[in-house]
Amino acid sequence: MIEYTDALQRVLAQALRLPPESCPLEQALGRVTAAVIHSPLALPTFDHAAMDGYALQVREPLAPGSEHAVHGSQAAGDRACAATGDACEIMTGARLPEGLNSVVAVEDTQLLATHADGTPARIRLLQSLDAGQNVRHAGSDVAMGSEALRPGIRIDAAHVMLLAALGIGSIDVVRRPRVAIICTGKELQADRSQPLLAECIHNSNGPYLAAALGEAGAHVHSCVTVDDTAVTYADALARAVDTGVDLVLSTGAVSMGRYDFVPEALRGLGAELLFHGVAIRPGKPLLCARLVHGPLLLALPGTPMAVAAAMRFFVAPVLRTMAGQGTEPVLHAVLDTSQHPKPGLRHFLRATLHLADDGRLHTRVLPQQQPFRIYPYAESGAWVVLPENAGVCNEGSIVEIASLMHGESPRIDRAPP
Repeated sequence: MIEYTDALQRVLAQALRLPPESCPLEQALGRVTAAVIHSPLALPTFDHAAMDGYALQVREPLAPGSEHAVHGSQAAGDRACAATGDACEIMTGARLPEGLNSVVAVEDTQLLATHADGTPARIRLLQSLDAGQNVRHAGSDVAMGSEALRPGIRIDAAHVMLLAALGIGSIDVVRRPRVAIICTGKELQADRSQPLLAECIHNSNGPYLAAALGEAGAHVHSCVTVDDTAVTYADALARAVDTGVDLVLSTGAVSMGRYDFVPEALRGLGAELLFHGVAIRPGKPLLCARLVHGPLLLALPGTPMAVAAAMRFFVAPVLRTMAGQGTEPVLHAVLDTSQHPKPGLRHFLRATLHLADDGRLHTRVLPQQQPFRIYPYAESGAWVVLPENAGVCNEGSIVEIASLMHGESPRIDRAPP
C-alpha cells in the first residue's frame, strides 16, 4: 500500500496529453483550449461614444458655460464621417467623427437652439469636459494580436462572449477523453425500469460515473455491467480497448475477497500494475494498471463513497492532465467539528460549508461517513481532506477542502443556527 501523493504521481505519469481538434464556437462551451488564442482585431475596434451626448474636440479642458455649435448626428452603425462643426450629436456606441475626441453627456448640457428639422443646433456645457472623456478607445479592452485565452482554459459563457466579440468562429480544443465504464457484480441490476429483485441492488456507480465524467468534460463511450467472473470482465475490457478509449474505469471486485478477481485477471492479460492499495479512506483497495498496447485503467472499489472519492481525487486529475490543465488551487476552511482521523491514512470526508460573520469560510464534517451512505454525499457541499499525518484536528483548525465535483465551485450554504 502506498501513500496518496505517490499513487497520484504514478497515475499522472501515465496520463497522456490528448490531441487538439477544431471546434465551432457554438459548441465550445465546456471544452478546453488546446493552444493560445490571439486576438485577430482590437476590441473595441474603433473609438466610440460611451454615452448619448455630443462629440467635441478638446485640447485643453473646457469649462462649464462654454457654448458650441452642433452640426450633424452620428448613431451606432453609421459610417465614419468627418466633423463639419464645433460639435456633433452622438449616440452610445457610435464611432467618433474624425477630428473629435471627447463626448459630453447630454444631461450635462443645456440645449440653446435647434435647427429647422428639430435637431440640436447649439449647446452650453454644464460641467467641465476633459480630452478623451466618455470615449471608449480602440484596443482599450483587447489589443490586436494580444493573448485572449491561454491553453488549458475550460470555456464558459464569459469566454464565449469574448471570442464572439473578437469575431472568432472556431477554436482549437483538446479532444474529449473517451472513457469506458465497467461495473462488476452479479448483484447489480442495471435496468431500473424493472422491479428490483430481492437479491439485487440498483447499479448506482455506473450512472454516477457517467454523470461525473460528463460534468468533467469527458465522453463516456460505454457503461456496462458484468457479473463476478474474469471471463465477462475480460470480454468487456477487450471491447473497450478495441474502440480506442483513453481510460477505463471499473468498479468492484478489487479488494481481497474470494470474488475479487480483477487484480488476477489484469495480470493474466499482461497488464502492468502500477499499484494496488492506497493509504486513503474511503477507497483503500484502489488499483491502477496500464493495459498492454491499451489505455490506462483505474479499478475502483464498489462502495459508493469509494467510487466518489476516487472520481474526485484520482480520475479528475487524470482528466485535467489529459486536457493539459494545471493542478487545481488548494482551498482551505475553518473546521467547526473536531476530527480524530486514523494515522497513516488520507481521509476524504463529506462536509458542508458556510460563511461566518467574520467573512471566513467554515466547514462541518457530516457525522455519517460510512462509505455505503449516499444521502450524506448528496447533502454535502465539499470534501474535507485530512492528510496522513493530520493528527487530532480540533475545532478551529484550518483544513484543506475541495469542491464536491471536479469543475464546480464548493457549495456554500447558509450558516447553521
